[in-house]
Amino acid sequence: MREYLLTLCITAAVTYLLTGPVRKFAIVAGAMPEIRARDVHREPTPRLGGIAMFFGLCAGLLVADHLTNLNGVFSQSNEPRALLSGAALIWLIGVLDDKFEIDALIKLGGQMIAAGVMVMQGLTILWLPIPGFGSVALTQWQGTLLTVALVVITINAVNFVDGLDGLAAGMVCIASAAFFLYAYRVWVSYGIEAAAPATLFSAILMGMCLGFLPHNMHPARIFMGDSGSMLIGLVLAAGAISITGQVDPDALKLFAGSEKAAVHQTVPVYIPLLLPLTIIAIPAADLVLAIVRRTWRGQSPFAADRGHLHHRLLEIGHSHSRAVLIMYFWSALIAFGALAYSVNSASMWIVLGVVILSAIGLLLLLLPRFTPRAPMWAQAFVPPRYRRRGKAVAESAPTAEPVSAEPEEEERTPVAVGVSGVNGATAIGARSRFLDRRKAESSR
Repeated sequence: MREYLLTLCITAAVTYLLTGPVRKFAIVAGAMPEIRARDVHREPTPRLGGIAMFFGLCAGLLVADHLTNLNGVFSQSNEPRALLSGAALIWLIGVLDDKFEIDALIKLGGQMIAAGVMVMQGLTILWLPIPGFGSVALTQWQGTLLTVALVVITINAVNFVDGLDGLAAGMVCIASAAFFLYAYRVWVSYGIEAAAPATLFSAILMGMCLGFLPHNMHPARIFMGDSGSMLIGLVLAAGAISITGQVDPDALKLFAGSEKAAVHQTVPVYIPLLLPLTIIAIPAADLVLAIVRRTWRGQSPFAADRGHLHHRLLEIGHSHSRAVLIMYFWSALIAFGALAYSVNSASMWIVLGVVILSAIGLLLLLLPRFTPRAPMWAQAFVPPRYRRRGKAVAESAPTAEPVSAEPEEEERTPVAVGVSGVNGATAIGARSRFLDRRKAESSR
């Protein structure tokens, strides 16, 4: 565990230290696109944050290769090299897209080629655990097609959710944390060496996200861009492919009986790992809804719009930070709920806890304008927005004026808090701002 923590810290440190210089490079290189209709930030913000994340990945793999207990992952398996090859290719495509805005079909082709490169080097699904049938061996073509499809879907699911400051990095970090705990348990508790590469990939992925988040939290000073979102999506898919398609479920020996019983027992674990979209279920649902919505309107499935889940949270009144935290909450609930269920699927307390937390999450969704107030004794220790309004504030407030039919522009435009210069994205104000923006676009 200590060597995994060391690898995670080195990856996070390299990513964090390189993000600042990468931001300056992106500004000089002109990787600051104009504000688009679907964007939620108001100022041009540099992209190319995936450059720092990629070098963090390289640093994590290099450190792990020189550690005593992790060196065997590189000597006994070709999966780390397969991951690095596919990551380098998808990262290069993402950098070109962040700078030159390449076509969506070209990016899709690049994603398939990157997945194919990993398959050629051995990172592929060999069999599937099917409930009631046991392990079903796949042919070479079946394994290749399933691996490529899983990689492409995961990459685009993460890419679709990358719409708010810190959203994609935080959600992938939560998913990789749950994935790491499961993979580490399979490797250490059951002594299955084939789970070691997935454990290493998850630790490095957490380091990449944690190192980038301080620069990407609201207001973001840099965006990861497609070079970062596609990269972390590929690493997440690679870990799932490594442990799902190559670890024999009968090796877990959960039952002394048949292999079918062992597979049936591990369904709560292997289905989330076989389809990592159930761990990152929020971006997966967003991906499906976006495709249905765009095709229903007669648009291309790759056409960008403002109908994503995080956009809808902003429109119903949630602030930027609160919308991100709500998405974090649901991601953690699904990921760690599946993890807890895989450890003890017979416990009703786990199901009851998930149900209670889901009710709390729904309550938070229905209270977009609720602002908690701290008690009087804690007023000096909380931010000003959570303090109770005193009499002085109430007396100094201006008297109410009659509402006119045509409000002034100053009343409609929300005030940007904590933003100066080119810090990047800012908080989205009231819902009326979206309506005004749509009216302005329709009148052009």
